[in-house]
Amino acid sequence: MSGLIEQIVQVLKDQVVQDTVVPRNIRRAAEGAIDVLLDEGKEPAVRAADAIAILEEISEDPNMPMHTRTIIWEVLGALEQVK
Repeated sequence: MSGLIEQIVQVLKDQVVQDTVVPRNIRRAAEGAIDVLLDEGKEPAVRAADAIAILEEISEDPNMPMHTRTIIWEVLGALEQVK
């Protein structure tokens, strides 16, 4: 399952954090979710749940570009599969 987490982290880095069109607060939240996902001190399911909480909070931000919102929703769907 760590492979799935690695893929999710890569998508967040490539398509959200490095996208300068995305508002800074959303990029910061994505970075926070990445940090949580990479915390090896917790079980994968706990890391996924923590990241979901962070990303759900920003998913309804009205300033988020639509393509970024779609990526966030896809990432949330993938995180829900982590056990």
